[in-house]
Amino acid sequence: MTLWEQSATEITTKTRRGELSAEETTRAFADRIEALDPAVGAFLDRMTEPALERARELDALPAAERGALHGLPVALKDIISVAGSRCTCGSRILEDYVPVYNATVVDRLNDAGAVILGKTNMDEFAMGSSTENSAFHTTKNPWNLNCVPGGSSGGSAAAVAARLVPAALGTDTGGSIRQPASLCGVTGLKPTYGRVSRYGLVAFASSLDQIGPLTTSVEDAALLLEALAGDDSHDATCATRPTAPYSQELGGDVKPLRLGVPNAATSEGVDPDVRAAFEAAVATFASLGIAIEEVTLPATEHAVACYYLLATAEASSNLARYDGVRYGLRVSEDEPLRVMMGDTRARGFGAEVKRRILLGTFVLSSGYYDAYYQKAQRVRSLIGRDFEKAFERVDAVLLPTSPTPAFRIGEKVDDPLSMYLTDIFTITANLTGAPAISLPGGFASDGLPIGIQLVGKHFDESTLLRLGHAFQQATDFHKKSPTIAET
Repeated sequence: MTLWEQSATEITTKTRRGELSAEETTRAFADRIEALDPAVGAFLDRMTEPALERARELDALPAAERGALHGLPVALKDIISVAGSRCTCGSRILEDYVPVYNATVVDRLNDAGAVILGKTNMDEFAMGSSTENSAFHTTKNPWNLNCVPGGSSGGSAAAVAARLVPAALGTDTGGSIRQPASLCGVTGLKPTYGRVSRYGLVAFASSLDQIGPLTTSVEDAALLLEALAGDDSHDATCATRPTAPYSQELGGDVKPLRLGVPNAATSEGVDPDVRAAFEAAVATFASLGIAIEEVTLPATEHAVACYYLLATAEASSNLARYDGVRYGLRVSEDEPLRVMMGDTRARGFGAEVKRRILLGTFVLSSGYYDAYYQKAQRVRSLIGRDFEKAFERVDAVLLPTSPTPAFRIGEKVDDPLSMYLTDIFTITANLTGAPAISLPGGFASDGLPIGIQLVGKHFDESTLLRLGHAFQQATDFHKKSPTIAET
């Protein structure tokens, strides 16, 4: 078995024992990125030399000082701050921005012994579902280079799917970890809101954003979550609840658990191949002895409208800081301040970001705030109550992750509504703050991956991971990988 075919858990176990060197591992993945990423376009910045230097330092550590992620190459979505490295957020307005501090998740990866190998491509400011909104290039799906990898964490998902890295971090505001995980055939975990610190994450929508791992398996996701989770004094929204030894709890008995299936889970608009994969997943969970119950989530029919009001309102507020004054792009140096700000934002932001800023500014404006923003907040509460009621009867809810497999590059660019509807099954977990995980659940008739999704109770990642691990023990979808030709 080649190095890149091994899981993150296998690699870290071997590097901790000294059976592999961190430098050997890092160099092997750096070489694979060099060979295959020109075809995929998963990375914006490679950090090969600093990574190799870091790996040599890790190899010099005695065994007793080696962390849980010792020598593990990891990629980061380019919205997470790394001191001394660019953080573009996929936007021209931050093309030359270099943070002077690390995000908390970066410090925790470093403390655990990981090696950061590069920054991955993304939809600009995490606004998109296809990675076509990046200001720099479009990432391609490793399973079919004519298709999108999903978004906004498409670069991270594609990097893991192509086995360019064993693990990557993404962010999830409305499904931006889980949807690309589904389209690329990998595992993507959105933890409970507040479970992982957002300090050092460039904000899109602060009440919805969450950082999480993309990996080949649930076992690897649990390993990453152990390193990332926990309270952080730098983030006032970070939960103080104790975390669990997630990777040690994977083998727990799942037979006492109850799984809810919404009555509209495979309603109109769901691709037939997705429907078939979902029904097969329900049967697989039932074969494991898990009780399946139908649940009703009536308010979720308004989730897309609710999300795109709240997320755009928060985006309008958060992105107001990019004005050409303090940092980032600045144009029209000799023009009056108002003209300079307008020109900077006009040139620096792409079409989708402008669309969302305008929509968010409108819904927050005088005369419309109560009619739109306040009403959306009330609908958000109703969606949360629907899930709370369901969780009185079941331990998790099973849904498709995306209504379709990966679509072709350019197919939805001119139809924003169609693009927004690709998030229909993922946004509820962000609106409620619940944890959710996407698992490889099969393949469409054209060979493209299909994902299934589990949504759990707040701070009950352990149950989601246990259910997901049991599903992966009974299936082998997560073990499949695409074949990519070198360019």
